[in-house]
Amino acid sequence: MIRSPGADPSLPHAPDGGTARARSESFRWFSVLWTGQFVSSVGSGLTAFGLAAYLFERTGAATSVTLVTLCAFLPPVLLAPVAGMLADRFDRRLMMIAGDGLSVFGLVFILAAAFGGKVLPWQIYAGVLFSALFTSLLDPAYRATITDLVHEGQYDRASGMVQLASSAKYLVSPVVAGFLYPWCGIEGILAIDIATFAVTVGTTLAVRGHLASSAQAPKLDSESAACAGWARQFAHGWRTLTSHSGVMALVVIMAVATFCVGFLETLFPPMVLSFSTPRTLGVIETVAATGMLAGATVLSSIKVTARYARELLIALGVAGLCIIGIGFTSSAVVIAAFGFCFFAALPFVNTPAEVLIRSSIPNQAQGRVWGLVALLTNTGYVIAYTAAGPLADHLFTPSLMPDGLLAGILGPVFGTGPGRGIGVMIALVGLLLAAAAVALTRSKPLASLAVPEPAKEG
Repeated sequence: MIRSPGADPSLPHAPDGGTARARSESFRWFSVLWTGQFVSSVGSGLTAFGLAAYLFERTGAATSVTLVTLCAFLPPVLLAPVAGMLADRFDRRLMMIAGDGLSVFGLVFILAAAFGGKVLPWQIYAGVLFSALFTSLLDPAYRATITDLVHEGQYDRASGMVQLASSAKYLVSPVVAGFLYPWCGIEGILAIDIATFAVTVGTTLAVRGHLASSAQAPKLDSESAACAGWARQFAHGWRTLTSHSGVMALVVIMAVATFCVGFLETLFPPMVLSFSTPRTLGVIETVAATGMLAGATVLSSIKVTARYARELLIALGVAGLCIIGIGFTSSAVVIAAFGFCFFAALPFVNTPAEVLIRSSIPNQAQGRVWGLVALLTNTGYVIAYTAAGPLADHLFTPSLMPDGLLAGILGPVFGTGPGRGIGVMIALVGLLLAAAAVALTRSKPLASLAVPEPAKEG
């Protein structure tokens, strides 16, 4: 049975604090925190774009791009359960500040190497890896802080804003980076990203002061307080997560989705750069990412409270078909159009998933559970990031060259030459995602998930 956080009087969203005025004030403070994360996302997107373009220009290999992505992604995935337990034991805002403040030194290392001359790939990998070790503290603490601030009736709205901030790295950063990169190089882009940390830390400090003065920060319940050791805390978080079969089904679905999207994310820049320029890549990515705004706008105007699971599966199927379309062509216009539709489907995947999980897990265990959810779902990304580059460089790209092994079979459909092997890979993972969405429509645990109706204002 799904448990509503609002039903527990020990939570910060108890009825006595649930007035419209209190909710509005808390949501304003959430907006302050969100602003900092939005700015941080834009800066991170600039760096991700700049490093991908820099490495591909100098190596011409998709593996170099996927490797830097793996270095950025692997530490947060592996350390997510530890970060989640820390978020339930210590001040979540201090964790976010520490993660942001210390991760900047990895970027400073890369910037120093750039000013000293040519940046070697290993220096980029090392700097990104160091930065990622500390950014791993952010996500569970950030998501748990949202639950500290926002009433359950505002979860879907907050989730939409979180997705918008996350999508800024695709919506704003690519077109900005595409124009900045030829002008100021990787040095200027890194300097801008480093400067965004001041905004993020400042907004987090402001929210921390608000929570301290309003006593909204959660306190551990008796069961959580008894979990003194790390192993016991991990086990407690695991029991909390696995006690909901529907949430576990959702985690499996999202792991499959991240596997497919991971291939698209890492192979999209090399595919486009094989026939175009960094500036064109930036424009395509930004045009495509505006679909996120369109999807979020549509989602905010319709009622999906009782149909979150069904909306999620439909959106996953649409996203899979769009990925197939992206892989089929070398036309920048067509790729941008399918990319737009792909991003438009994402809010209908992310919002239902986040709302269903957030509504099913007690606030006192949110940090631990979000850490475990991140670990399990993001394994799909890790596998994709590890496999995509070598498969593209050593199997699919050679096979789709004019004299390649698969040129006679797939060439008439996908074309031949640089980038077309990557196109085949992208189309295949899109097919996998669409097929998984269809297959899971009969999942009973997933169908059992529901979101309780928010209490009416008295």
